Amino acid sequence: IWWVIAYSRGDLEHLGDHTWTPCVNNLNGFVSAFLFSIETETTIGYGHRVITDTCPEGIVLLLLQAILGSMVNAFMVGCMFVKISQPNKRAETLVFSSHAVVSLRDDRLCLMFRVGDLRDSHIVEASIRAKLIQSKQTQEGEFIPLDQTDLSVGFETGDDRLFLVSPLIISHEIDERSPFWDVSRGQLERDDFEIVVILEGMVEATGMMCQVCSSYLADEVLWG
Repeated sequence: IWWVIAYSRGDLEHLGDHTWTPCVNNLNGFVSAFLFSIETETTIGYGHRVITDTCPEGIVLLLLQAILGSMVNAFMVGCMFVKISQPNKRAETLVFSSHAVVSLRDDRLCLMFRVGDLRDSHIVEASIRAKLIQSKQTQEGEFIPLDQTDLSVGFETGDDRLFLVSPLIISHEIDERSPFWDVSRGQLERDDFEIVVILEGMVEATGMMCQVCSSYLADEVLWG
């Protein structure tokens, strides 16, 4: 476009004419017009090729290209920042204990496991939930291979909202509402089930959501 402006104004026909005021000084062809466009787009401005005040169409084009260049640069920096700070990389620093345990806590039988954050930066609005997945047969004889049951980890009391400044013990109280209420130690060792734990939160630096999952099979749940 800069070359078209110079060509239409006749600047290329007055090269070396000191009495002629071109739109852009020292623009003598397509290559120099291309270099001036790059200097404007990237806001480099070496100073050898400069626009004059006798070219209003060039001034308008300069403003538009400067604004467009700033937007492109901001977009590229944002893409690079998002690529570097991917949420899945942040999720790798959230770790769970290798086993869950069934034990007494405050004279109440609880299923417990531990979760921790390896980084110094915090996960904002972190929340955790757990589900029990096992096969089930209804009273009518229907077989459900992957029945899902919620395990309460403090939703009623707000204990499912975590502040991971240090490793925390997540507890599920085994009471009348728990699917483990009628399960004995021997039955727990024989049953085939999986406990899926999902931790969600917001990365403090980027504001992006991240999610990490873990699970405990029947042989990974220890009694006592």
